[in-house]
Amino acid sequence: MFRQSLLIITAISAAACTITPKEEDYTAKIEAIRAAKDESFKNDSDSPIPADKKTALLPLVYFPIDENYAVPASLEPAAERTRIQVPTSTGKIRNIERVGTLKFSLQGKPMRLTAFIDVDSPQANRLFVPFADLTSGTETYPAGRYMELDPTATGIYVVDFNVAYNPYCYYSPEFDCPYPPKENRLDAAIRAGERVHNATAGAASDRF
Repeated sequence: MFRQSLLIITAISAAACTITPKEEDYTAKIEAIRAAKDESFKNDSDSPIPADKKTALLPLVYFPIDENYAVPASLEPAAERTRIQVPTSTGKIRNIERVGTLKFSLQGKPMRLTAFIDVDSPQANRLFVPFADLTSGTETYPAGRYMELDPTATGIYVVDFNVAYNPYCYYSPEFDCPYPPKENRLDAAIRAGERVHNATAGAASDRF
């Protein structure tokens, strides 16, 4: 998780430096983040994509940018933080801790996602939001996708599915990726963020 988060944060930071405040708008910002991530995955020595797969998997593929998939959310803190065990892509078990529930409305439909922290990650202060939806296994990775949110003092967040990303096990089976728990499987098709290059990508769904 830490290695995955670090590369993505680096890509976002690099993208932020390429846009001046005058030019910045939402679409340009997301496009810059995506371009920086492609560049990082292509050239970084820590790229999660094996050298022999870069031609097939780069550039990464996404749904069209849609600002309607970036919505405000309130975090309802958990009455008691509890740890749960979730299976991973390598057949292991990962401990994650419930922080609270993100409540938001998407396309007029109330939704909720549990926010966790990965207790094994050095960046345990960031909210970890793994999720699956009705596109999982067809248009998107069978084992779900991830979002990560920086903590806020107000408890108000932006849930932005345009920056939802595939776990690293999509690119290589050497990575150990936790699956979204049942409570984070949305009864909606989230056509935003990263998708798969073809409908058969990833065999992790066999254990999902």
